[in-house]
Amino acid sequence: MPRPPQLAESVARMSGTVFSPRAGRSAASAAEAVPLNVGDTWLEPFEGARMQDLRSSEHPGLNRYTETRGIPSLVDAIVEKLRTRNQIACERDGVLVTAGATAGLACAVGMLAEPGEEVLVLAPFWPLIRGISQALRATPVEVPFYDRVDSAEAAVEAVRERIGPRTTALYVSSPSNPTGCVLPRAWLEALAELARREDLWLLSDEVYEDYVYQGEHFSIARAAPERTLSVFSFSKAYGMSGNRTGYLVGPPQAVAGAHKIGVHTFYSAPTPGQVVGQRALESGGDWVKRARQLYRETGQGAARALGLPPPAGSQFLFIDVSARLDERGPQGFLDDCLADGVALAPGVSCGADYAGWVRLCYTAAEPERVAEAIRRLAARLS
Repeated sequence: MPRPPQLAESVARMSGTVFSPRAGRSAASAAEAVPLNVGDTWLEPFEGARMQDLRSSEHPGLNRYTETRGIPSLVDAIVEKLRTRNQIACERDGVLVTAGATAGLACAVGMLAEPGEEVLVLAPFWPLIRGISQALRATPVEVPFYDRVDSAEAAVEAVRERIGPRTTALYVSSPSNPTGCVLPRAWLEALAELARREDLWLLSDEVYEDYVYQGEHFSIARAAPERTLSVFSFSKAYGMSGNRTGYLVGPPQAVAGAHKIGVHTFYSAPTPGQVVGQRALESGGDWVKRARQLYRETGQGAARALGLPPPAGSQFLFIDVSARLDERGPQGFLDDCLADGVALAPGVSCGADYAGWVRLCYTAAEPERVAEAIRRLAARLS
């Protein structure tokens, strides 16, 4: 039966303002605040990877579609990178270039989940993964994790408790958005073994792989290549979020299914973003080293000012502000911070158990502006 103008129930349940500190506040108020609510960088990409560096005379067809799996030379460069840096054994037919890692995860969920099947999501999580699952008619099941477990055994038990008859996949993020945690290799290997025993897919979000300050990044696909779909991002690695280019890697048959979803949604990733993505793999290493050092220093300074442990990776701090909430609740706290000129993301966007938390991205503005915003936040918290 027709039901206009109602939304599909799964869409109606989705939030459209996951990063917004206050939906409905004036644009002027938001513009005046330091935008620590969105994960981005103040840095410009390296020379040669900016839009003004691209010329149609050098790259004919910048305005046209590419092959739907990605520009062949870029796919080759990705395969080489995955083999050497991530130690993931893959071939060209196991790679799909996507419109950002966001689209890569959407293609993966669309490929593996039937309507109503469950995707376990380690919480607190990157806010969009919950909505992606809902949009693809899967059911996200939150697993309180990053602030709760302290060993490989505890990690496995936390996940095992949430596995049900309709569970089809487990989403893992390391380095973590929003907590900054870098999961140890032993934990990831234990989760991979659990996925193998329970016959689950693994969705591995590795977009912050280049930003590890403590510990070592380990790709879980090394432990369970036959069931792991991993996503990576030029956006986060090289400061190119507006280019919307990432890539998905996994078993060829699974990637072929994800490719079908890609063709029928974004068709092909943006051509200019793919061109500069290849340049980044070839010559962007020095930019990443500089960004990593700047991010590390800024993150450590922010954590120190707020009395928090330094982040082990990514570009975020996740802060428990429950002791500073009044009768207005979390939204009142966010409003007060916005009045102080500091925009933060609500913790509930990262999990239902985290309404008393806020997420802060310390790379979204110049270090001087971030430091001033942190001083204001520290004053309010104290």
